[in-house]
Amino acid sequence: MYWEGNTMSSTFKITTLALSVSLALGTVQSYAAENDAGKVKKEEVERIAVVGSRGAPRSVNDSPVPIDLIGSEELEKSGNTDMLELLKGTVPSFNVQSNPISDAASLVKPANLRGLSSDSTLILVNGKRRHRASVIALLGGGINDGAQGPDISVIPSSALKQVEVLRDGAAAQYGSDAIAGVMNFVLKDDADGGSLNVRHGSYYEGDGDTTEVSGNIGMALTDDGFANLSFQYKNADATSRSEQRPDDQGFIDAGNTNVESLAQIWGSPEINDDITIFGNFGLDIGNDREVYMFGNFSERDVRGGFYYRNPHNRGGVYSNDDGASLLIGDLAQTQGAERTCLPVEITTGNVLTQQNYIDNVANNDNCFSFNELAPGGFTPNFGGNIVDTSITMGTRGQFDDTLSYDVSGSVGRNESSYVIYNTLNASLGPETPRDFNPGSHVQLEKFFNVDLVKELEVGLEMPLIIAGGYEYHQETFEVSAGDEASFTAGPYTDQGFSIGSNGFPGFKPSSAGSFSRQNYALYLDVEAQYTEDFLMGYALRFEDYSTFGNTTNYKVTAQYNVTDDFSLRGSVSSGFRAPTVGQANYSNVQTSLDDGILVDSALLAASNPVAQQLGATELSPEESESLSLGAVWEVEGIHFTLDYYNIEVTDRVSQSAKVNLTPEDKVKLKADGVPNVDSIQQVSFFTNDFDTTTQGIDFVANYSTSLLNGDTTFGLAYNWNETTVDRFSAVTGDFKVSRLENDLPNHRATFTWSQSWDEVSMFTRVNYYGEYQGVHADSSGLSKDADAAVTVDLEVSYHVMEDFKVSVGAQNLLDQDAEELDFGPGTPNNLLGGKYYETSPFGFNGGFYYVKATYNF
Repeated sequence: MYWEGNTMSSTFKITTLALSVSLALGTVQSYAAENDAGKVKKEEVERIAVVGSRGAPRSVNDSPVPIDLIGSEELEKSGNTDMLELLKGTVPSFNVQSNPISDAASLVKPANLRGLSSDSTLILVNGKRRHRASVIALLGGGINDGAQGPDISVIPSSALKQVEVLRDGAAAQYGSDAIAGVMNFVLKDDADGGSLNVRHGSYYEGDGDTTEVSGNIGMALTDDGFANLSFQYKNADATSRSEQRPDDQGFIDAGNTNVESLAQIWGSPEINDDITIFGNFGLDIGNDREVYMFGNFSERDVRGGFYYRNPHNRGGVYSNDDGASLLIGDLAQTQGAERTCLPVEITTGNVLTQQNYIDNVANNDNCFSFNELAPGGFTPNFGGNIVDTSITMGTRGQFDDTLSYDVSGSVGRNESSYVIYNTLNASLGPETPRDFNPGSHVQLEKFFNVDLVKELEVGLEMPLIIAGGYEYHQETFEVSAGDEASFTAGPYTDQGFSIGSNGFPGFKPSSAGSFSRQNYALYLDVEAQYTEDFLMGYALRFEDYSTFGNTTNYKVTAQYNVTDDFSLRGSVSSGFRAPTVGQANYSNVQTSLDDGILVDSALLAASNPVAQQLGATELSPEESESLSLGAVWEVEGIHFTLDYYNIEVTDRVSQSAKVNLTPEDKVKLKADGVPNVDSIQQVSFFTNDFDTTTQGIDFVANYSTSLLNGDTTFGLAYNWNETTVDRFSAVTGDFKVSRLENDLPNHRATFTWSQSWDEVSMFTRVNYYGEYQGVHADSSGLSKDADAAVTVDLEVSYHVMEDFKVSVGAQNLLDQDAEELDFGPGTPNNLLGGKYYETSPFGFNGGFYYVKATYNF
């Protein structure tokens, strides 16, 4: 484990860094008394040196709660460019799944810490709360279904000094979202030097080519400050792990030459012009005071695949009776004339060759079917432009030797502007566009924080530390309407054709608008070093929301040093997660598979009358009770940490199971302005409908030595995690329960070996993934128990000169395949065109090799 410390000489900067690290880790560190004002206290410097030393253990040993410190050098050696994948390879309790054909979730991938949803982990940057993404994950089922978490992928590794992962509930310190833990991304703050990296790689299959250029530069900001800038620019081609579907091949065999050789793609989306810029600035203004500012601008374009639309049976487009006959549009009927178009029954494997189609449609200018416009069917491509911006400004310092302050304000904004290609609005008939802009989502958050830390001499071993503060938070979720063609009901609506851009109908003006709430919080933290060996911490937080009222949460932590080399630690806490404004107000129509058939389903706000009739109630906060017990010890230079955790969450928020609509329901939905109602078969809504218990064990060991005439570091990390659904109803559904309990592997482990010589260095990671539930297309009928697997990552670097090195490496070096689809006797495994179960914990793309050049200056 590596960490590069700051070389800037400002004494106050070190003091405030010590304070910010202590706050970010969820406990206020204790300090040694020092009478000379303006001098860095000896204990603070020692703590910074312990945290930042090259030989330090991977977890912070003197903390009463488990913390991982991941240094910039380890992030660099991981060989990946996606921050989510970097963390997945380093923290075993952190999981990320690939998301093929998953609506907006393919634009912003959700992640899980300790088996809880992505919005149950609080994300900080430089100790300040990070805003959420505007994307709500609506497809993908299971743990992240309906989650709205921050977009971690916009944070480039080139900007980071280290990542701190607090693996413990911390709502009493930070408020909502900290049920599973906290991840703090600490930006580089060097005042000089920098780096430039160029990386290119490709998957063993020959696709997914990725090119990235990134860099960092530190500059002096007068004699007493720094300006540190980082950037990353990346392009990545799409991947395909697909086979031709049987129905597509059937059309080809029947003579339909308009079907693509791979009509539907399962793979990672294409990413274009992915650029992100981070800036971190600080200035010592004298008298133990500092002003600081940091922020980012990020933008990328993403494009991925959807499900194939069969030219015989796609409802609302080609047929309304499951392929028994074509859906025929009568042009004269749209002008008020009598209908003259005759029905066309589908009696062969290729309706284009049938005489009744040729006579009644192909050679009839008054009659129209979409087999004329898209004779081989069509597969929409869904994507969007994501823009993420943020800025934080503040000042911190000391009133005197015993009282410190930190006052800051932040604004964060994330906008997702959606695009869907190669589709159609069937109700517009032959005049339909093929590409649409269905609208956009914007998440805007504003924060104001006042944090105070006071040291009191009360006769204990160390001064009593009291921290208190105030936080104000305003959150707005905005929906912007799409272009008119994406939602309008065209002239062929009454003839049975579906409304809106097929696959992702646009947001109607009646659905557009802004939804906001405000909340404020008051908190108090106390840390007491009762004896040289016994430390306890106490935290209490009161938070009041404009939407659902207030909540009070607590946390108690303790650490006892049994010997100089062995200590025990533990915590007990309560927590909560407020449902997001988006979850409370968002509605949309989505296309998904139900028993292998494409159906349109509407997500309704919980306040919608139809949703309430089907069991929805106004959303309320999730609540949690957490317990952790652990030990830290050192034996002959080997550092060990072992922690058990138990997290009970009640009233968890998720998307309900999809409920079939009645004709009466459809009448109410039309009155409520929901688009495309006639083609909607099902509805779902967000609900507080189940309780879970998550328990597990984290084990971490690190050892540094000299081996093979070089410097050697070994690391072993293991996580056992198990989630049990304690309460649920029919609204949740049995399969969702199975996904919550079984989709993620119960056992994960990593073993790392880092070796360096004068000119050559090597980094190897072996990853173990235990058994998990393989799921395909969100279907219980297309799932199975998947086997455990092992993958190996390797990177070798050669220093061409002191400041320039070249690296070659591979992720999944041995090309371990994901679990292949197996639907059992009588069902073809390529039924939906895929090759692997999409819930694979190490992805489905296989091995990836790369070459990288790094210049440091």
